[in-house]
Amino acid sequence: MKFNKNIFWLFIVPLTLLGCAGKTTMQPLQAYDKPIEIERFMGSWYVIGSIPVTIPGFSEAGAHNGMESYELTDDGTILTTYTFRKGSFDGKEKRFTPKGWVYNKQTNTEWRMQFLWPFKAVYLIGWVSDDYEETIITVPNRKYIWIMARNWRMTDERYAALIQMAQDMGYNTKLIQRIPQQW
Repeated sequence: MKFNKNIFWLFIVPLTLLGCAGKTTMQPLQAYDKPIEIERFMGSWYVIGSIPVTIPGFSEAGAHNGMESYELTDDGTILTTYTFRKGSFDGKEKRFTPKGWVYNKQTNTEWRMQFLWPFKAVYLIGWVSDDYEETIITVPNRKYIWIMARNWRMTDERYAALIQMAQDMGYNTKLIQRIPQQW
């Protein structure tokens, strides 16, 4: 039987993104329980901390100057651009452009992101500040998290408070890495 590389990528990448992890005693994480104004959420966010995604063909490990940008289109699609420098501030720029959709239109806090057709990964807005200056993006199985802010500068005290929020959500905060930012 001949190994088909395309079939491999078609199944392995989405399964990894969806987090087919082993047994867990925790219930799947839920999205933020307050509705958000989707238009206010759009725009650029600096990625301040994350549990880096590291799968074949996509790795955030060693990210510097991470930035995620969202643009809502007329048809409701969310055009997403995630850029970062690999390994250092002078490293090669990496760019990923998945498409997103609001899945829960009552709260706008549960999205589907498509990196590879036809598979969509569940992304949850776990929390957003009242002024839309900080947010925590999560996934139901707690395998990944992104702590983001509108400003690339964040005090250690504020970062620690957001890490505490992640811990309160059930995350293993020892896995969260602070993303170096220098603009």
